[in-house]
Amino acid sequence: MTDSTLPVLPYDPGDAKPGSTSPTAKSTTPGGRGEITWKAVAQAPGITPATIIANRLRSEGIPARAWQEGAGQALGLTVGLLGTGYVVVPAEYEAEALEILEGDEGSFTNEGE
Repeated sequence: MTDSTLPVLPYDPGDAKPGSTSPTAKSTTPGGRGEITWKAVAQAPGITPATIIANRLRSEGIPARAWQEGAGQALGLTVGLLGTGYVVVPAEYEAEALEILEGDEGSFTNEGE
């Protein structure tokens, strides 16, 4: 799953940790918005654990989002393709995010798959 590339989603560089020196912390357009490629770094059984993982990455200053297929989220599924929750980060943060999650016991990283 770590090699998969998700569609380009809008990202506000203001979401980055204040004082961040990351490339995405800079304004890319006059409106402060740019397009980035999101990479999946973890998957979990449902949106709740995916949100916890995304918040863990955010606490380290990495912009992260949790998402689940809309039908699965509406139906409250936690198994199968519609029940899987995903954690995505901007491509330039992928290695750092995987390193952080690798060190967390019980993480849902996709290393080795």
